[in-house]
Amino acid sequence: HVQLVESGGGSVQVGGSLRLSCVASGYTASRYCMGWFRQAPGKEREGVAAIDSVGNTDYAESVKGRFTISQDKGKNILYLEMNDLKPEDTAMYYCAADLAYWGRGTQVTVS
Repeated sequence: HVQLVESGGGSVQVGGSLRLSCVASGYTASRYCMGWFRQAPGKEREGVAAIDSVGNTDYAESVKGRFTISQDKGKNILYLEMNDLKPEDTAMYYCAADLAYWGRGTQVTVS
């Protein structure tokens, strides 16, 4: 049974930082392309960052230089380090594996 569980969201002031975590169980996260997505109210879900099985990363233009995706392969945990947060980063953040498995999300609010 594949399960992804996000945590680490919260409310933060503009310019602040948060680190999101996504714990994967039921399979080996490092074998798949893992990604972070977000969805703000009234908007479509968008990709934020991704990391493949060999560690290549990719970021949305809006977060480049501010967000960093990484993973602890031994613990099957995916991270998203978010710095210099802006109000437009406010959204529900989801982690996904190969776009086939999704977590339930963690809310990030920047004000």
